[in-house]
Amino acid sequence: MKAKIVITPKKAVLDPQGKTVQSALEHMGYLGIAGVHVGKYLEIDLAPGTDLAAAREALNEAAHRFLSNPVIEDYKLEIVD
Repeated sequence: MKAKIVITPKKAVLDPQGKTVQSALEHMGYLGIAGVHVGKYLEIDLAPGTDLAAAREALNEAAHRFLSNPVIEDYKLEIVD
């Protein structure tokens, strides 16, 4: 099993990296882009036999306390086979 965590800036937070990427894309001729948000992607391999509910709970806590800054970032956790 794998856990996938995507961390992005909250919509209300200024994202200078996203603005830079958006501007570069527009200058390269890619039009119609309303916004870009640059974030982080983590992929965590879970050991065979790991309890899914316990892993989800632990990873949610880790994402909230350590992997993201909950004041300015949102995260999405997905566990897949």
